[in-house]
Amino acid sequence: MIELIQRRLDSYGAKNAIQEEQATKEIIQEIALYALWRADFFDVAAFQGGTSLRILHKLPRFSENLDFMLKEANQAFDWSLYLKPLLACFEEFGLKSEALPKGAMDNRIKKAVIKDNSIVNQLDLAFYSGPETQKLKIKLEVDVDPPGESGYDYTYLNFPLDFEVCHQDLSSNFALKCHALLCRQFLKGRDWYDLVWYARQGVSPNLVHLKNALKQYGPWAGQENLLVDPQWLRGVFKEKIALIEWREAAADVERFLPPPEQHSLRLWNEGFFSEKIEGLFS
Repeated sequence: MIELIQRRLDSYGAKNAIQEEQATKEIIQEIALYALWRADFFDVAAFQGGTSLRILHKLPRFSENLDFMLKEANQAFDWSLYLKPLLACFEEFGLKSEALPKGAMDNRIKKAVIKDNSIVNQLDLAFYSGPETQKLKIKLEVDVDPPGESGYDYTYLNFPLDFEVCHQDLSSNFALKCHALLCRQFLKGRDWYDLVWYARQGVSPNLVHLKNALKQYGPWAGQENLLVDPQWLRGVFKEKIALIEWREAAADVERFLPPPEQHSLRLWNEGFFSEKIEGLFS
């Protein structure tokens, strides 16, 4: 089965070591999704976040983690139930990996990590020059107490074999991206790139889902009478945009983008994003 993986890697046409590593990690991500489907993980959870946009909707940037949310809150969720069948599936594809549950980031997020060096030792890599013992790492994170009123879709994928993924619909995924943009306590340029991508797609956020997320965590936590409508969103986003160091934001996302997409980063400033917000929330 390693030949299947090699063909997949060749299809990326990587031009340098960074692109080759990103392609290899994305292949591991796709095999992990297939393995989780076989383990019935998507009966209880949904794929969400930047990697879901990348794999399901062709977002033109690489994304590092596999993010999920439970369909129903369950503080007792345990990654260990899914990691053993995941590793067994990986072995069928010639990969001898490790997968370990990690300590909770907080009361809501439970995570695990996949570590693998077998794939780089078996593939014909044009640019890799690191040690044979170096391991590629893929993080898995699941929100075990997600905000309510998310919408879900189901998508068929065909690599490494045919399978089906349950995932947030675009409107609900966008709602959680808005939550991250407004509540994250550090600057992440990838969030702002995704906002531009959503604007291109003409997607509007699921406002009920967003309101539930804002009431759950962040500066508006616990505010039951919070009014989340387009006018309110436009105002709080413009306040946020005025505080951003846009060169720093662009530098954060640049390495995740192909060269054609990198050119647009020169446009990043308060005026550019203010216009995007006007279009989204007016």
